Amino acid sequence: MGKAKSAGARRKPPGAQAGARGVKAKPNPNPFEVKVNRQKFQILGRKTRHDVGLPGVSRARAIKKRTQTLLKEYKERDKSNVFRDKRFGEYNSSLTPEEKMTKRFALEQQRHHEKKSIYNLNEDEELTHYGQSLADIEKLNDVVDSDSDTEERGTLSAELTAAHFGGGGGLLNKTASQQSEEGDKAKSRKELIEELIARSKQEKRERQAQRENALELTEKLDQDWKEIQTLLSHKTPKSENKEKKEKPKPDPYDVMVRELGFEMKAQPSNRMKTEEELAREEQERLTKLEAERLRRMFGKDEDETMKKPKHVSADDLSDGFILDKDDRRLLSYKDGKMNIEEDVQEEGSREAGGSESEGEEDPSGEDTEQSDSPDGHSDLDSNAESEEDGESPEKGQLPAPRERCSHGDQKARVDRAELPYTFAAPESYEELKSLLSGRSVKEQLLVVERIQKCNHPSLAAGNKAKLERLFGFLLEYVGDLAARDPPDLRVIDKLVVQLYNLCQLFPEAASDAMRFVFRDAMHEMEEMLETKGRAAFPGLDVLIYLKIAGLLFPTSDFWHPVVTPALVCMSQLLTKCPVLSLQDVVKGLFVCCLFLEYVSLSQRFVPELINFLLGILHIAAPNKPALGYTLVHPFRALGKNSELLLVSNREDAATWQRKSLPLHWASGLKTLTTTETNHARLSCLAVCLALVKRCMLLYGALPAFQDIVQPLRAVLTEHLAHRGHPQDLQELCQSALAEAENQKPHCRPLVCEKSRPVPLKLFTPRLVKVLEFGRKQGSTREEQERRRLIHKHRREFKGAVREIRKDNQFLARMQLSETMERDAERKRKVKQLLNSLATQEGEWKALKKKKFKK
Repeated sequence: MGKAKSAGARRKPPGAQAGARGVKAKPNPNPFEVKVNRQKFQILGRKTRHDVGLPGVSRARAIKKRTQTLLKEYKERDKSNVFRDKRFGEYNSSLTPEEKMTKRFALEQQRHHEKKSIYNLNEDEELTHYGQSLADIEKLNDVVDSDSDTEERGTLSAELTAAHFGGGGGLLNKTASQQSEEGDKAKSRKELIEELIARSKQEKRERQAQRENALELTEKLDQDWKEIQTLLSHKTPKSENKEKKEKPKPDPYDVMVRELGFEMKAQPSNRMKTEEELAREEQERLTKLEAERLRRMFGKDEDETMKKPKHVSADDLSDGFILDKDDRRLLSYKDGKMNIEEDVQEEGSREAGGSESEGEEDPSGEDTEQSDSPDGHSDLDSNAESEEDGESPEKGQLPAPRERCSHGDQKARVDRAELPYTFAAPESYEELKSLLSGRSVKEQLLVVERIQKCNHPSLAAGNKAKLERLFGFLLEYVGDLAARDPPDLRVIDKLVVQLYNLCQLFPEAASDAMRFVFRDAMHEMEEMLETKGRAAFPGLDVLIYLKIAGLLFPTSDFWHPVVTPALVCMSQLLTKCPVLSLQDVVKGLFVCCLFLEYVSLSQRFVPELINFLLGILHIAAPNKPALGYTLVHPFRALGKNSELLLVSNREDAATWQRKSLPLHWASGLKTLTTTETNHARLSCLAVCLALVKRCMLLYGALPAFQDIVQPLRAVLTEHLAHRGHPQDLQELCQSALAEAENQKPHCRPLVCEKSRPVPLKLFTPRLVKVLEFGRKQGSTREEQERRRLIHKHRREFKGAVREIRKDNQFLARMQLSETMERDAERKRKVKQLLNSLATQEGEWKALKKKKFKK
């Protein structure tokens, strides 16, 4: 037996040996639960999965998983218990731990002191009335200087209480008995109440008087104590005095805080007025000033004062009399004789310029009649001070004295000297010209400004059209000023500001007016080309219009309705107008300057500008057979004006000084001497060299810069560098050449692209894809990937539907089991109840039988 046991022990299964070593043994599956998935055909090389399946194990695992997840959710479907962490500041990272602890302690104290019941008033709480504890009020420690009307706050007197609330039972009977004893007539209830009110007011006044007396006595006592305290003061030791005197130095931060506290705060200002409000106020101011001017002009103030003299009392000492003018004459001697004639002349000149002096006194603020206006005659101020000196009346003219002048002459003189404050918008150019002609620059600007202010678009409906027409009239007036001999450029310069203001208000009307001017100029040029075959440079007015267009409108736009036609007009001038005189040279250089101003921001390349400057440099050099560059129209290599700017006189060249070209030369040159003509030629050449230098700086970043400036470099190096020009011209020439040399080339020469070499033929095998049986042929990789994804989606969808179906079956089984359990429990209880009833019925019957037996 023992050997058999040992043999049996040696024949332990391998699983038991593994379990003895600590490794869990894998149980042998039940052969009845194993399902073998057989294949119809055996295919070599194909790896098969799931050859053997365990459906029972898989089913048990799935049921266990659903029990842990789905069944738990099913049982907790009607429960909504959620744990909420109500600790203050637990998840607030902006609070420090100290702040969290402080807030939690405050909440805990608040929760501790909360009332247990709203009807329980026996808790240890301090009750207050108007911020004062009721316990202190009950002690009757009233302050002397309190503002209360009664000493006992919130209480009523016994008499008033008995009269109003107690029905007057005791007090009224007492007063009635007293009245009957006194033999007086019984008083009614209303009289008694009035008597009580009067008595209470009297007591109140007495208490107020007592309080005031107490305050006066307290103040007197304090004052006496201060007087006595000075006598009782004792001297402290020096050491203590030093300690007291040594005060710590204030902290710089505290000093800065005090300074900021005493710093001046910003004061609120009035709101900004709109443009319409400002225009309306300006019109009202000008209308008021015009009315006062007309009243002064016709002498209405003097007539009214003479007709209606002011009443003067008998005791008036004329303390407010002010002497406006001192008529006393100073006695002077000249060459042993009294100088009386000069005084008479000075008086006459003052009378002649009386109205002008009034206008001059208005801006300074000395005129008392205009002191009520906000800025007086501030619009009369101008920057031009010395320019108007020549327009003042001559001192030699001696008009008649004021007393002898007739009333009409006086009005005419005042009307000439003083400018009206209100103007109607001109309906035609002749009206505007009549308003501006014969006036100084300052007055013309003032007239235009007042026309704009009196006819602002916000004041009336038709003012916009009037001011739009005013822009065209001003343009025409500028053209007339430029066509004069000599041109009045100073007035044009001042009127550009008014044109700019009108252009900002009405840009469309201004654009139409400028385009109309340029269209007329181009039509005149075309007509001249058709009739004469060549065109001449236009007058100074067209050139000034081109200048104004660059000031009023943006020149950096790619396309602009005004600037673009102006650029076309200037290019036509430089290409179609031949240079026949110095006047044409000045006009052409002026157009070149305008071109550079127009393209200074956009840096647009203008070939007409380069060609014109090349032609100007060519006519300043002597003729040579070999040029080294090509001239284009309107310049010619040889001809009548091919040496128009050539200066051969050395003496004239030595005496020349560099100056800017005056613009009035474009309107016409007066008879000049030979030296002046040579100096004008050298000045034109200097301007041309300066423009060449600006072009090289402007176009230095272009890829074709070296090719563009090659003709200019050739004419400067070969024809103008070795001429006997003044030192300034030579320096300009050298600086222009240096700028051309300093610019680095930005373009590379074109090179043919190198062709790739043809590779040699390699004897490599050609791979042919083997098509598998059963699959669709001719499909690409994308189509195969799409089919694979569709197949995977279908498989996953079927698996999801299968799992949902199993979940529903599991839930149905759980619901069925719950229903069966409830039914079984109900049947058990019903059976138990029936058993108890049957037992009771039996006991009752048995008891009944005993009674019958007895």
